[in-house]
Amino acid sequence: MKLKGIKIGDLISKYPIMQGGMGVGVSMHKLAGNVAKEGGIGIISTADIGYQDPEFEKNPMKANLKAIDSEIKKAREIAPKGIIGVNVMVALSNYADIVKQCVKNKIDLIVSGAGLPKDLPSFIKGTKTKIAPIVSSGRAAKLISKIWMSKYNYAPDMIVVEGPEAGGHLGFKPEELNIENKPKLEDIAIDVIKEVKEIEKESGKEIPVVVAGGVFDGNDIAKFLKLGADGVQLATRFVATEECDASQEFKQAYVDAKKEDVKIISSPVGMPGRAIRNEFIKNLEKGKNKITRCYNCIKTCNPAETPYCITKALINAVKGNIEEGLIFCGSNVDKIKEIVCVKDLMQELVQEAELAL
Repeated sequence: MKLKGIKIGDLISKYPIMQGGMGVGVSMHKLAGNVAKEGGIGIISTADIGYQDPEFEKNPMKANLKAIDSEIKKAREIAPKGIIGVNVMVALSNYADIVKQCVKNKIDLIVSGAGLPKDLPSFIKGTKTKIAPIVSSGRAAKLISKIWMSKYNYAPDMIVVEGPEAGGHLGFKPEELNIENKPKLEDIAIDVIKEVKEIEKESGKEIPVVVAGGVFDGNDIAKFLKLGADGVQLATRFVATEECDASQEFKQAYVDAKKEDVKIISSPVGMPGRAIRNEFIKNLEKGKNKITRCYNCIKTCNPAETPYCITKALINAVKGNIEEGLIFCGSNVDKIKEIVCVKDLMQELVQEAELAL
């Protein structure tokens, strides 16, 4: 059975595969552009996107806004006919400014999580940009849709449902992530799909559901399509690609990771996160990490109380300073054995999924 793309209003991808946004600097123009070029939906992470700019240390916000312009432009040059989106965390201090800059650049899609993006529709009025909240339950999907409909008369263009096996920040309580009977992505997906059908009836709008968090291969893709999802999002798999924007050391950490290396940590964002246990995390466990500079990146962060600077830790990792960096990853990172090119990975996923269907 041939795979059908994800239809988001007037946007239709070739395949039902979206690459997850990964910051800082892991999914930028090179990765997002190449995923879009190969028929998927490529997502640029906007979290401290300007970290490579010489001005970043003095004026992070100015550097981030400049980088949004250049990264979206470069991604479009790689995939002029592909779908390019951005991931913008609600927890970012300058959330509104970041969103406005992406819309100014006529981005195709804004995916937003790490909090409820209550006012996201207000920024896209009169534009073709599509918006998609990230949720972790049918209840959350209903809540954000109700807020958008009552306040802006706007239903989500797409909904991303993310389960507890995802990498990076997780929309679950720590106790839900450390038990054997933690919520299953299949059950959460069914719950959200059911809720979205009701939202579609109320709004008269088709709303595709994309499932994320632990999706690894074509068999997983087929499984969630059979459950009624319109597509899937993968992030961890795309780190181990030649086109990923992270350093070679970062990618190699994924290839070398074992199951026992994966750890749930606390983040200054106010959510638990999944990462590879390294010297940085070991020092964090001992309370040895210190903050020497605040980048004012997260609304909820108090430099006097937070155990570490997430911006500095993520920048260290993406640049290749692995032992002093935070390496976010999905729960299936131990399954990665080699670094491949995006084209080959996409074709492998598609062939596996079509065979399984």
